Amino acid sequence: MKKLLLICLVFIGSVAQAQTPTKNNKRSTAKGAMFFYWGYNRSTYTKSNLRFIGPGYDFTLKGVVAHDRPSQDIKTYVSLTDFTVPQFNFRIGYNIKKNWAITLGYDHMKYVLADGPTYLLNGTINPGVDPVTNWSGTYHDQPVVTQSNTFHYENTNGLNYIHADISNVFKVYQSDKARFALTTLWGFGTGPILSFNDFTFAGQKDVATVSLSGFGVSAHAGLRAEFFRRVFVQANLGAGFIDQVRVKTRPNDYDSHAKQVFGYSEGNIVVGALFYLNQGDKCGGCPNW
Repeated sequence: MKKLLLICLVFIGSVAQAQTPTKNNKRSTAKGAMFFYWGYNRSTYTKSNLRFIGPGYDFTLKGVVAHDRPSQDIKTYVSLTDFTVPQFNFRIGYNIKKNWAITLGYDHMKYVLADGPTYLLNGTINPGVDPVTNWSGTYHDQPVVTQSNTFHYENTNGLNYIHADISNVFKVYQSDKARFALTTLWGFGTGPILSFNDFTFAGQKDVATVSLSGFGVSAHAGLRAEFFRRVFVQANLGAGFIDQVRVKTRPNDYDSHAKQVFGYSEGNIVVGALFYLNQGDKCGGCPNW
């Protein structure tokens, strides 16, 4: 992710400097405006039914509760080596016409099954498969309470939503000489889910098992405070549905997987920069970014 961010920044800078300036019409809502941002999020999830399939078992936990896991150490948010550890958002966008932009983003969320609530166990677990929790046999709405040392499921190395969006970009206020402006953004998106799954079951714990696990659809709205037409701070709210068709749970067993469908909501605060392609100024050839 750090290499991808560096490549994007180099690309933005080189493209912006390659433009031929014409006139002083830098507008963040006009065609040719380009932006990127980075920030951090909090997320919430609806209850869901979580199904597990593997050798000797096929069972579902109904009414699963999950939460996110923000980093508690403030140093991780400012460290050059650990800034991708917290729940982050990265996005790059381009205005294809006045008031309309296409964007590509990476939402790094975290999904952690909560221990403590009572779930309903349904399905079959063959005898001898799980000597730790002693789940064995066929179950129908059997109340169970999970404990993290014997059964656990989470995507904390990433429930990563990689999505393309179409957004309306509308300026609601601009001060004299455009030193400050307020811009609203709203739109819709979709894209794949890249999961890094941790799974503890039957005396076996596997960490960061990678898979393209499904897809998401979402809507978002934001308010952007722009300063000197160059930098901005933006607050966003988003919500949508995620369908995890096949979350790989064991790195060496393709058939072991989980599946679920759930809704989510997300809030984030980001900082970013604006570039203006084909929106030059009067300096007659100087870089305009």
